[in-house]
Parts: sequence; C-alpha cells; structure tokens
Amino acid sequence: MKDDIINNINNPAGLEKLYRKNKTAFKKEFEQVYLINKEVVSLQYWNERLNFQNDKIAVGSKNEILFIIIIAIIAGLMVNIPNLTGIDKESFFMRNISFIVFPLLSSYFIWKQKTTYKKWMLPALMVIIAAVYINLLPNINTSNSITLAFIHVPFFLWSVLGYSFLGNNVNNSNRRIQYLRYNGDLVVISTIILLSTLLFSALTMQLFELIGIKIEQLYTQYILIWWLAAIPFLGTYLIQNNVQLINKVSPVIAKIFTPLVFLNLFIYLIAIIVTKKYPYQDRNLLLVFNALLIGVMALILFSVAEAGKGANHKISILVLFGLSVLTIIVNCIALSAISFRIIEWGVSPNRVAVLGGNILIFINLLLVSYRLFLSAFKNAEVEDVEKSIAQFLPIYGIWAGLVTFLFPLIFNFN
Repeated sequence: MKDDIINNINNPAGLEKLYRKNKTAFKKEFEQVYLINKEVVSLQYWNERLNFQNDKIAVGSKNEILFIIIIAIIAGLMVNIPNLTGIDKESFFMRNISFIVFPLLSSYFIWKQKTTYKKWMLPALMVIIAAVYINLLPNINTSNSITLAFIHVPFFLWSVLGYSFLGNNVNNSNRRIQYLRYNGDLVVISTIILLSTLLFSALTMQLFELIGIKIEQLYTQYILIWWLAAIPFLGTYLIQNNVQLINKVSPVIAKIFTPLVFLNLFIYLIAIIVTKKYPYQDRNLLLVFNALLIGVMALILFSVAEAGKGANHKISILVLFGLSVLTIIVNCIALSAISFRIIEWGVSPNRVAVLGGNILIFINLLLVSYRLFLSAFKNAEVEDVEKSIAQFLPIYGIWAGLVTFLFPLIFNFN
C-alpha cells in the first residue's frame, strides 16, 4: 500500500481508489508517506481529510430527534406495564426486558437507513414470533430449558438488531465490524450516562431530604424509570451523530486493558495449575470462564484497530496474539470441564447450551489467533482479524435462535 500511495502522489483519482479499497491500510501507510513528503499539496489535502477533528456536538434532524423521543416514550411505557396492569414484575422482565430495547433500536436503524420493505419485514416478523413464543412458554421455575430461552432471546434479538443495522449490506464484513464497534461505543456512552444519572439522582433526592421532603418513590416512578429506559436510544443518537467524538473511546479503553487482562489471565492460569482447582466440579467457575471468553473477544476486536497504528504496532499485535493463545487454553479447560460434566452426570439443557457456545467461541478464537499470527509474523493486514470475528456473527445468532426456540421443545420444558 505504501508504494502504491507514493506512485499515485500526483494522481487524485488513484489515491481515492486506494483509500476506498482499504481505508485502514491507507490511513496507516499514509502517515509514513506524508512525514517525508509534506511539501506535496495533494498529500496536505489528504492529511487534513484523514485527521480533521470536529469537537462540536452535532445535532441530528428534527425528524430524527422526534423519532428518538417517540421510541423512548414507548420504551418507558413498556417498562411501566407491570405497574399499570399488575403483572408480576419478575416474570414480566425476565421474559420481556430485551423486547424493550432491541426491537425499538432496530426500528430506528430501519427508519434512518430507509430500509426497503422486503428488508424490514423479516426482522419485524422475527421479533413478533419471538415475543409471542417467549410469552407463551409455561411458567415453570424449575425448567432449565425455559430459563435458557429467556437468557438467549436477548442474543437472538441482538442478531436481529444487527440485521437491521446492516440494512442493504448484510454480507459486508466492514459493515458488520461497524455494528460491533457501535455496540462497544453504546456500552461506553450508556455507562457514562447511567453513572451521571445515578449521581444526579442521589444529589437531587438528598437535597430534598435536607428540607424534609422525601421524593424517592415519586422521583423513581415518574422520572428516573422513564429516563433509564431512554438511555440506549439517547446513546445511539449521540453515537450516530457524533462519530468523531465517540468511536475512539472504546478502542482506547480496550488498548489500556488488553495488557492488563493478558497479565491477569497468565497469572490466573498458573494459579489454577498450582492450586489444581479446575472447573470440573465448580459450575460457577465454568460460567466465569465463559464470560471471560466473550470479554476477550471484545477486547481483541476493539484493540486491533489501534494495534495497527503507531511505532509499536508490532508489540501490540504480539500482545493480542498472546492473549488469544491464553484464551484458547482457557477455552480448552472449559470444554474439557463441560465434557466431563456431561460424561459424569449426563445430558442436560444447560450443559448442551454451554458446550455448543464454547465450541463456537473456540473455533472463532482459532480463526482470530491464526489471523493475529499472520499479522504479527507475516505482516498480514490487521483488518483480517476484525473480519474473522465479524464473519462469525450469523453463526452466533443462529445458535442463540436454536437455544431460544428449540431447547424447550427438545427437552420437553425440563
């Protein structure tokens, strides 16, 4: 790419084609070319284009603001259904909490991208079927398969949201990567808004208490709960309209925590060997292992974009490769543990679900590690690492759908 940029320094059309062909590689190599060719006017233009920073908060159109307000109000009404109808809160939210967020976010992206009729009918149909199915499942507290359906339906709806986000670019790997980054950015911005909200609420209630007025119940029921329901939509609105301010936060956080997680995981594996406390008997330890696998995949995704930049990019890639190898070892321990539990105590919905999820993550990790190896030792493009994660997304969605819809039937609601 570097040689191609140099050969097209005075060819605007050629530079544009190179940029559109591989934006990440172009940006990475352009910095090196520009350092020794700053006097070239065309490169000065491209430098401004690639590094332009706008620190102002952008505001979307009036129609977009109105749409966000409408879906936020709908979410608030849905959250208050138990209060308005007397339905058991625990049962309602266990079944429907994900339907309050994901379908409304899907409607936002469908509206914003002006998705065609044929494209938005499929996610709408999947949401309706899932909502009817989940709420028709029998209320059996001891049923593991039904509980698994409740746990996996958010992942299924997350896949539906991804389909809506992709719009007319369902098979575009770069667009899938953007969806994953959107999720990371949404978690970060929503956490910031949530913490700010809790601080503001605590101060507000304390101020009124100082003058002898207790507003906790009134404030929580009529203000706080509505605002909390609106946070995902407000966060999405801010992300979509201020990409230049928000989308750099997640990679930076991931880059900071990647070496820390690598060191922590390395020490933890040594501790497991020394103490000989494997997750064969401890179910909670096995669940922690699975959460760790998902977290590491997220770290790799959000770190790899930053790892490909700067003078120490080779070291960053090596750290990510080392982290992926350690995670594969953890995954092997988890797989052996769940296999042991199946052999020892037989097949159950929980064990089959955990085994299936671990196998998928294991295969995905092998692909990611292979791409990181090529990037670290063969100078392959780091974008291939991101693509190896993004291309696996539909498989996770299919597995979540199988657990949600088929497990209760296969295991006879046990």
